[in-house]
Amino acid sequence: MKKLKIYLDTCVIGYLDQQDDPGRMAETHRLWERLKAGEYDVVISDVTIEELNRCHDQRRDKLLQCLAQISFERVIVDDQTLAVAEKFVDLGILKKKSFDDCRHIAAAIVFGCDAIVSWNFKHIANPRTIVGTKAVTTLSGYKDLLIFTPTFLIEEGDDNDS
Repeated sequence: MKKLKIYLDTCVIGYLDQQDDPGRMAETHRLWERLKAGEYDVVISDVTIEELNRCHDQRRDKLLQCLAQISFERVIVDDQTLAVAEKFVDLGILKKKSFDDCRHIAAAIVFGCDAIVSWNFKHIANPRTIVGTKAVTTLSGYKDLLIFTPTFLIEEGDDNDS
């Protein structure tokens, strides 16, 4: 079976060192072990790197070291991606102030990912954005994009082990 091509939202990487939420941090580490084992084709964008670089030095260095542990394809947000991101604002799915989240979702769409993985329930992993993403992909002629939390991928992988 073909591996899922997943786009990692920055917050997933951030939860590798999220001391105030040990449960999600542990689940993210479980997912990270699967990523290190190559169970998924991973995509990140220049938006991810920009956001990681905004972290304070010690946290940024730790997260970039974690990122170096996995294989991934780094994509650059281009004009085509920005046009798709703008549709999220134009259709009222997300607000302009959440444009980085729009760029993440658009990068996952444009670069052919099967799913975006996120802990961001406010802007990405929620019913409004899931339905809106379906509308954007349909209107723009792209394949559907699924939206998962790391927990979903961990549980999906556990079922395959039995």
